[in-house]
Amino acid sequence: MRGQWSLRLARAGDAEAMPEIERAAAVVFAGEPGIDPTATRTPADFARLIRKGHSLVAHVGEAMAGFLVAEPFSRELHIWEMDVAPAYQRRGIGAGLVRAAMIDARNTGFRALTLTTFRDLEWNGPFYARLGFEELTAIDAHPRLAGELANEVEDGLPADRRCAMICFLD
Repeated sequence: MRGQWSLRLARAGDAEAMPEIERAAAVVFAGEPGIDPTATRTPADFARLIRKGHSLVAHVGEAMAGFLVAEPFSRELHIWEMDVAPAYQRRGIGAGLVRAAMIDARNTGFRALTLTTFRDLEWNGPFYARLGFEELTAIDAHPRLAGELANEVEDGLPADRRCAMICFLD
């Protein structure tokens, strides 16, 4: 049973289930300083991203186990959120979602995948590094991601723990 899950492009109706998975997955942030695990996107937020055509969902049987929502920015595909429900974690679903996004991005002609995350949490920065992402150290050379990090800090996330990462697809 451990490896039995499926993956597909997200559909409009999937947006309703995504906030609950995001909330459940955020429980691991409880007790982390500067992080509000109750801050989640709305179904309308997810629906807007799904309409962009690069969001994915994973299922175990009939249950949505996880999702990845992404948005194109010029020649890059930006991952806004990737979550796996706690009951389905540690089965390779998260890595599968990211790898599928890489394939989608490469096949669509994007140059890279980008994201922002916590550099110091094992299931964030180190997880993405294992999948081929690198931390952007010269963040000023990437104004869009520098702006996103600034927005996150303005929203209350700790600047010293956040980073932008990129995975080049060439």
